[in-house]
Amino acid sequence: MDNAAFEMHEGATQNISPVGKTGTIFRMEKKRPWSLMSIFLVCLLACTVTTAVGVLILSLVYINNSQPHLEPKLQATTIPILQKDVDPKFQFLNHLPKSKVFEFSGGAIQWARYRNNVKDYLSIEEEAFGSSLNSQRSQMTLGTLRIKSNGLRAPHWHFNANEHGYLVQGTAWIGVVDDGHVVTTYNVTAGQVIFFPKNTLHWVKNVGNEDCFFLLFFSTHDELQTLDLDDVFFSTSEDIASRSLKPEGGVNFIRTFHKQKEDQGVNLPPNLAELVMNASYTQSPDSLVWRYFYDLKGSKEYRFPGGIIQLAQYWKNGSELSNNEKIFSEFLNQHQNTLALSTVRIYNNGLRQPHFHFNANEMGYVISGCAKVGIINTQGTIEFDIHVGDVIFFPIGNQHYIKSACDEDLLLLLAFSTRDQLQTLDMDDYFQATADHILAQLFFKKQNEFKKIPKFTEDQAINLP
Repeated sequence: MDNAAFEMHEGATQNISPVGKTGTIFRMEKKRPWSLMSIFLVCLLACTVTTAVGVLILSLVYINNSQPHLEPKLQATTIPILQKDVDPKFQFLNHLPKSKVFEFSGGAIQWARYRNNVKDYLSIEEEAFGSSLNSQRSQMTLGTLRIKSNGLRAPHWHFNANEHGYLVQGTAWIGVVDDGHVVTTYNVTAGQVIFFPKNTLHWVKNVGNEDCFFLLFFSTHDELQTLDLDDVFFSTSEDIASRSLKPEGGVNFIRTFHKQKEDQGVNLPPNLAELVMNASYTQSPDSLVWRYFYDLKGSKEYRFPGGIIQLAQYWKNGSELSNNEKIFSEFLNQHQNTLALSTVRIYNNGLRQPHFHFNANEMGYVISGCAKVGIINTQGTIEFDIHVGDVIFFPIGNQHYIKSACDEDLLLLLAFSTRDQLQTLDMDDYFQATADHILAQLFFKKQNEFKKIPKFTEDQAINLP
């Protein structure tokens, strides 16, 4: 604006006509400095008024945009389309059978996990569950892996997670290559657990006649990062691969490899019989195998009136463990961010009573049966039903319970985000541990009334009516 005012002043002086009388010219020249000052002040005032008007207009525009109900015609362009409300239960529940199936020639994979790109979710319910895992920093991802007979989960490793698996059905042969170049191979059957530390190459081969079905837990709440051996090979230049492997024929041999059009993550070539003539499924010594294997179905059963619990975890006091179980327990504890696995069987009408965990988030998969689940946290109480294939998630410290609701037993596989021994407190335990006069004051109830709550000699973690 100063430049504009200056230009106005220059134009004004050029348009002054000569005046005949000397006194008039003198008077005009004498007034000229005051005219310059007046013009400057007028321009300054104009600038101030213009700025004030501009700010007022911007304020009105902002108010109109932030309150679209005042201008109905603007709603289509200024208000984003909002998704419909999601039932809060989907923070804790994933209907895995409804999720996307990743098909391969040798099997299929499904996921209950967080995804970086929201477009990768099939539904807003699935997104709510994945976002909950990530926001709670759960260190949890779950996948199901189905491998056809003779199918192979290709050798691979995970950048950002340990992997814990449970074989629900079938027979598999496992291979693991550790950082000391030691190869460990072993067979696994239904009810047994496998473990692969982060960045450890491993493979899974179905050596039975029926499909293998694995439940796999990964210790990350971010998107899982994985590299398959064939993808790495074909991403490596021919010269580098030749110099590294030093095959007969050199680089010409490397050129005989051809990348398949389809992803070979779970592989089953149609001409497998022509390719493999003499397969050997050897078993390594127990001292190696039990670092990556645990016989959960053969482990100690913790029996309760309403069900049974078995655990594959680190034990601070391993006095009751076998020598092989001690190998597994200690190996788990040597790695960061490992998980504890557990099977929980709840009889018909049995209740896993309200409880919470001090040191772990919990994720579970329904293998059989059905149940009603309740979660109590600062938001209130959320209840929902679960069925076969459903995945549940309980954040650390959230009290929760599970009540079997079918004629058949409820069987769950649970994972806990701790490499230490799981720490849990049940409702009956903390009621019994609280002084009765404290309870009387809290509940406005006479102190002797709390003697009606019995103390049991048998643990009631899973009870019956």
